[in-house]
Amino acid sequence: MLRKIPALNLLSLMLFAAAVTLHAAAPDPPADWHAAVRNEMPLLGHRNWILVVDSAYPLQSAPGIETIETNDGMTDVLRYVLGTINRSEHVRPDITLDAELPYVPEEDAPGVSHYRDEIKDLLHPYNVTSLPHEKIIANIAEASRTFHILVLKTHLAIPYTSVFIRLNCRYWSDEAESHLRARMQSSPNP
Repeated sequence: MLRKIPALNLLSLMLFAAAVTLHAAAPDPPADWHAAVRNEMPLLGHRNWILVVDSAYPLQSAPGIETIETNDGMTDVLRYVLGTINRSEHVRPDITLDAELPYVPEEDAPGVSHYRDEIKDLLHPYNVTSLPHEKIIANIAEASRTFHILVLKTHLAIPYTSVFIRLNCRYWSDEAESHLRARMQSSPNP
């Protein structure tokens, strides 16, 4: 025999269930991007990437890509990331910018001239290359199949301003790698 539940008890039970459901479905608080960079740096190595991107950069779905909204400015995030990389003992940055950036006119993207000056000053100690945006995106997509990519979204709203940092080995130079490959090519098996 079914027992009748008083209306007040039923209402209380429904409100409790709703509160538990709403609490469980509440979004996570924003990630602390500073902590993410600090904590992941010892794990990241040669061929991993850190991207510091503008606000329109797409959320990518590849499993190797982790995206964090920083709610901060581009140069502030970039300065912190480069400082963290520079303090590491195991990696150094290879930096790529969008080839389109020098051609973006101020009248179409207010603030781009100031940004170009800021980024030039910030990146002057580094070897910086540029590639067309679509080529960079293809490189990221390919790398994410095997390697971790950390994407840090900023609130900058100027096109083609993202900075793509491919981590390289600090204690093994590109020149040392070339010498090794040449030696292997010219020598019989050891």
